[in-house]
Amino acid sequence: MRRTLILIASLLALSASSLAAESVYTKINLEKSCIFHSEYELGASAYCEGYKGYPVHFSEGDLRQMVRFGHVAKLEDQWESFGQFNRVNDTIEWRIRDKKPYAAILRWFVENSDQNGEITKQSEGQVLVVSTVADHTKPVSCVVGYVDARANKGANELARKLADDKATTFVCGKDKPAFLGKRGQYAGDPSSYFDQ
Repeated sequence: MRRTLILIASLLALSASSLAAESVYTKINLEKSCIFHSEYELGASAYCEGYKGYPVHFSEGDLRQMVRFGHVAKLEDQWESFGQFNRVNDTIEWRIRDKKPYAAILRWFVENSDQNGEITKQSEGQVLVVSTVADHTKPVSCVVGYVDARANKGANELARKLADDKATTFVCGKDKPAFLGKRGQYAGDPSSYFDQ
C-alpha cells in the first residue's frame, strides 16, 4: 500500500511539473534578425525571429509601435499600441508550457509629456505588455493586459501571473485588456483597434 501511494505521488508530481510554466528569453534586433516587408511614409513593418519557429511581427507608425507574436493569419486588421509616442524594449519573455509558447511579455517605454509639454526621462512610462501567441488553431495575437512597471514592485512576477491566468482563454477582439496591479500616472493610454 505504501509503495502504491509513493508511486501515485510521484506520478502526480511528474504531471504537475510537465504543466508548470517556464520563461524563455529572446531578443528583437531590427537590424540583424528582422526582415522589413513593408515601408510607408510614417513607419514600417518587419518579420523577426522569435522563439523556435514562432515569429515576431513588428510594426511602427507615427512613432508608435506594435508587436504581435506567433503564426498570425492577418497582419493588416489590427492595431494595438499607446496613444503617446512609444518604443519597445529588445527582450521578449516567452511563457512556455510543454515546450509551446502561449504568452509573450514585452516592456514598452511610453513617452509622456511633463507639465511643460516636454518629453523627459522623468515622465517616461514603463509598461509590461502581456500578449497572446498565435498558433495555427488560434491565428491571432493580441494584448491580454498591462502591468505598470514604475508603479508596482515585483512587476515581472505580476506580468507572469497575468500571462499564466489569462492568455490561454483570452479572446482577441472580444475580451478587453486591463491593468493588473497599480496604475500610475506614467502608464500611458493604451489604444486598440480590431477590424471585425
